[in-house]
Amino acid sequence: MDTIFTLLMVLIMIASILLVIVVMAQNPKGGGLSSTFGGASSAQFGVQRTNDFMEKSTWTLGTVIIVLILISVVVTGKPKAAVPTPQAPAKTEAPAGKAPASTNSAPISVPASK
Repeated sequence: MDTIFTLLMVLIMIASILLVIVVMAQNPKGGGLSSTFGGASSAQFGVQRTNDFMEKSTWTLGTVIIVLILISVVVTGKPKAAVPTPQAPAKTEAPAGKAPASTNSAPISVPASK
């Protein structure tokens, strides 16, 4: 169970880092990598495809992160049904018998040995 959780967390972190890189490479004004490769015109030399790739990869990575998080919640969040294990009967010992009560209430003195 721990290895599955660890694997899912590593995959989520990798996808998150890739998503940050893809988003940082984009320019909100339409520049980003597309302006680097194609200059001002976005229709030359397939630069429009760079914008499409960046947008599709952003949506794909976001979806992958959400799916991985949901899988990790389902896999690790639900406790497994406990299968009752047959237990050995408890060891019962007979209670110890009481020592016979002495009728003499005076303490018994024992001689010291040398």
